[in-house]
Amino acid sequence: MKPFDNARRINNILHRDLGYFFAALIIAYSLSGIALNHVDDWNPDFIVTKKEINLDRGYAKNEITASSIERFSALAGEQSFRLYDFPSDRQVKIYYKNATMLLELGSGKGIYEQVSRRPLFYQVNVLHRNSVEWWKWVSDLFALMLIVITATGILMLRGRNGLPGRGKWLIAAGALPPLIALVMQQM
Repeated sequence: MKPFDNARRINNILHRDLGYFFAALIIAYSLSGIALNHVDDWNPDFIVTKKEINLDRGYAKNEITASSIERFSALAGEQSFRLYDFPSDRQVKIYYKNATMLLELGSGKGIYEQVSRRPLFYQVNVLHRNSVEWWKWVSDLFALMLIVITATGILMLRGRNGLPGRGKWLIAAGALPPLIALVMQQM
């Protein structure tokens, strides 16, 4: 076996094994990247459910007691509340574990909002945003390994399907979108 063939074999093994090892993280970061790219269109971390609440009648601020708050809470299916306050003399806001209810006392109408974590996306976004302090080191290592996976992938094949053949043209084509974006950003 020639020394160059041995280097290529090691390169291919490295590319294959790093690809397997980081497959889950590549998929997680890809999903999170798509979700965070569209953060203006939707909330990738939380699901906010709203429910319109209609009380039996209008109330004055001095009529509000813990007992009436419990009755209002039952309309939203809440068994208990954490606390309540009065943002103004015409409103009462009730706080629950993962929800709030804002009532207009005079009209007896209000909105109940419940917030829950969006499954899968919340967890991968926590990793992608480096919300866990020590995760940034794992993330840095992952970024370095993506460079290694890319470099070993470029060198895997030889001949007309490798870098000297169609590979160089595909690399050039793949570099065009970011270059175009950078040029357009400068305009």
